[in-house]
Amino acid sequence: MDFHKTEYTLKSLFSGNTFEDEGWMLDAPGNEQPGLIRAIYEKKQLTLGDDSLGIYKFANWLPIDMLLEGSSAPMTYKSSGLAKELGLENLYITFSGYWPEKGIKMPTCSFKETESYTVCARLNPSLDKVLVVASAGNTARAFARVCSDNNIPLLLSVPEDNLSALWFDRPINDHVKLIASRTGGDYFDSIHLSNLACQLGGFIPEGGAKNVARRDGMGTTVLSAATFIGEIPDYYFQAVGSGTGAIAAWEANLRLIEDGRFGNHKMKLMVSQNLPFKPIYDAWQKKSRDLLPFLDHEARQQVEEIDAKVLSNRRPPYSLTGGLFDALSDTNGEVLLANNEQARMAAKLFEESEGIDIHPAAAIATASLMDSVKKGKIEKDAIVMLNITGGGEERFKRENELVYLKPSLIFDIDPDFNEVKEKLESLYSN
Repeated sequence: MDFHKTEYTLKSLFSGNTFEDEGWMLDAPGNEQPGLIRAIYEKKQLTLGDDSLGIYKFANWLPIDMLLEGSSAPMTYKSSGLAKELGLENLYITFSGYWPEKGIKMPTCSFKETESYTVCARLNPSLDKVLVVASAGNTARAFARVCSDNNIPLLLSVPEDNLSALWFDRPINDHVKLIASRTGGDYFDSIHLSNLACQLGGFIPEGGAKNVARRDGMGTTVLSAATFIGEIPDYYFQAVGSGTGAIAAWEANLRLIEDGRFGNHKMKLMVSQNLPFKPIYDAWQKKSRDLLPFLDHEARQQVEEIDAKVLSNRRPPYSLTGGLFDALSDTNGEVLLANNEQARMAAKLFEESEGIDIHPAAAIATASLMDSVKKGKIEKDAIVMLNITGGGEERFKRENELVYLKPSLIFDIDPDFNEVKEKLESLYSN
């Protein structure tokens, strides 16, 4: 595929300073306080590439050095079935997953492919480092698939309790390795384990929300919606764990305003969490920039109870400059709640009315939309974007024989650094 490197600079949202991307920058030089950096693209108007490019149809608003094979872009369509059930005239569904009839075939069935294909396309092979990714499940599956297919060395860190999410339709190559935090641990424990790995030579952190490629890849959901609809939506519904997708949606919205062809308003972020796990909700209710104190063992217990395990980040990028607090504040957003039962009912209604199964996290978003309509928060003629962040998994699993990626190493929840060092050095010397 022909490709000219995307032209962009980076901007510190804390200081406002701009600087060149020197290869794998996750933080602004000299920042005194935590803050995200943002890609500022040379091209202020979005130019859509051909659909055959997959996610790279949005390449001039992606901070990438190359194109990789096998990607899909999120797909937007106007709902008739669910819209009728809810009494909404302008409900648009942005779908990431497996739905061949709609022309989308993400083999991991998750919008996490939007970030894995952009992050890996930003990673210059000359760095000669092993990329390290911590995940509650779906992100790991997406990065494993992309790195396996494109010969990129990868170390995944996933909770042992979430290993069932590491399914694939074909084997993963040996340069992708998996380590796990022992049963009882959660996503935060996997992040801690990955941070220990990154202290060793030869490893490089993916960076999570700090990585501009991750956020701008996830922001393609909004680019898909706005280019299909012809304007910026009024409301944006998504379930959140870290909130990185919602931050990305806000940033994409700001770029679309600057583009000038899609309107000049900011869509109201309507983000939701899976009860009883609700640290973002609790902080936002008090309009607190800081997350409220909570006990780790209580948080782990709550994570065990929720259906949408991917929504279980105990340390989300909420407080830092440019993070979720700022995104919610700038858009007059709301944080909503849904429990397991509501989500299961929403998933059932979605499949019956639209014709495809959806992930638990997407069901939380759908349940929150249903509840918001019921409470009269949404005007019936409002332009509503529902971000279905994963779907078609049950169908994909029926149609394919699955293989699972097994961990090479399993560590205690709070492992000793020297143990991690010794075992990883042994793993990579073999």
